[in-house]
Amino acid sequence: MSTVDVFNQIVQQRRSVRAFKKQAIDEQTLRSIFSTALGAPSNCNTQPWLSAVVSGELIETLREQVPAGVMQGEMSMDFPYAGKYDGIYRERQIAAANSLYSALGIDREDKSARDVQFFKNFTFFGAPHVVFLFLPACFVTEDNTGIREAADLGMYAQTLMLSMTAHGVGSCPQTALSFIADRLRKTLEISEDYKLMFGISFGYPDEGHASSHALTDRAELDSLVRFYS
Repeated sequence: MSTVDVFNQIVQQRRSVRAFKKQAIDEQTLRSIFSTALGAPSNCNTQPWLSAVVSGELIETLREQVPAGVMQGEMSMDFPYAGKYDGIYRERQIAAANSLYSALGIDREDKSARDVQFFKNFTFFGAPHVVFLFLPACFVTEDNTGIREAADLGMYAQTLMLSMTAHGVGSCPQTALSFIADRLRKTLEISEDYKLMFGISFGYPDEGHASSHALTDRAELDSLVRFYS
């Protein structure tokens, strides 16, 4: 198989996994995954990110405490999040949500069931690991001068998830995990010098779970890419 074929396979296999086996990833594989991801590009090679990887007893503590805290209104975000889309972007959002709800047997109008599914974000979908991605506070500015560094963190996150896929590990990037910034900084003893962007739950996928049948389409090449010469 050519390098191109291998890369194409990795990209196509990566998807948002919402059900995981309990089996933990061994330390050597964890270090390999994150070492590979450090090859991600960044503006002037600044590498403006911090990854906080949580496993073992600590993730179980968070799995118990975070949902309860959110239910009681304990929410804090370092970055504003509107979560509203219009036009084609709204259409894509709805299509993705419908695919998931359909796979899970949840009626689109069943708000109670949808809320239950949403709250599974805060139990990390049962994953044995979660990584929280932080941006240094010096790049968080009111005039958005740090937007390039935020893009750098995004490129790192994609490289990280592709590295996970190459290692046979599934992942799910979750902006919902950015809602618990203060709790995480306190629990993980991370200073205010770092701002939480989002989290990624990860582990070995439970392919037998109904959510594995939720597949999202991608737009046609010519609708998103313009070639000039």
